[in-house]
Amino acid sequence: MKIALQLGLIPGNTAKEKIKWAKDHDVEGIEISAWNYKVDQIPQALKDFENSAVPVSSICGNASFDFLDPDPKKRRASMDESMKYLELAGKLGAVGQIVPPIFGPPRINDLSPLKDAIALEKDLLSELCKELGDCAQKHKTLFLLEPLNRYEQHLLRKQADGVEICKRCKHPAVAVISDFFHMHIEETNSPQALRDAGKYVKHVHLADNTRLEPGTGDIDFVAGFKALAEIGFDGYMAYECGISGDDKGKALEKSLAYVRDCIKKAKKK
Repeated sequence: MKIALQLGLIPGNTAKEKIKWAKDHDVEGIEISAWNYKVDQIPQALKDFENSAVPVSSICGNASFDFLDPDPKKRRASMDESMKYLELAGKLGAVGQIVPPIFGPPRINDLSPLKDAIALEKDLLSELCKELGDCAQKHKTLFLLEPLNRYEQHLLRKQADGVEICKRCKHPAVAVISDFFHMHIEETNSPQALRDAGKYVKHVHLADNTRLEPGTGDIDFVAGFKALAEIGFDGYMAYECGISGDDKGKALEKSLAYVRDCIKKAKKK
């Protein structure tokens, strides 16, 4: 298991300064986002991370989240944007692009008794993932579905929801990202949820139940990391959280030490 930090969390004013801080603190990856680099800024991302001392682990988000909108033009726009980030992920050697396919309630009408909105969304998402998976595979990266919590998304909330789409689309370049914060809200047993998701887990987000850095709350990271070890996960775990206190660097240093200790304890159990 390798530790990554989202670019915006790292001390420094430039990408170069942030990369240096990460390298100096033995951080193994940097997660960039569609907010750091908008579609028209993709060339800058390639420039910033050319020959980087710390590799890009992943790309979080997309320019828009209209994948399941009833308007075909909006769906196509989100798909095309995602494909540009998947191409970027491939060029940077990143694990993949992380995408929650929708925020908020369903946008598709309920067509019961034929199918309700959720069933229609799952059918549509499964088909879209085939095309996105083809693009990801072409660029030797992954399209990563992210289950969120009930306050942010209605469709993919548990790990099993993400796995269901992976199984339905049957594409080797479509996988799941597991976020400890969201799992802490939605799962009744997060370690078991990780075990059940198994091979489909290809990336992880770290945040405590406080939505701050690991070590500030009550999530049992040792148990979670033990489950990840059991399923053979050896990928990146990227911080996606707020940072507590006035000295962000010190807070990060303390949390990094805590996470590394949790990984050691998990491997000993």
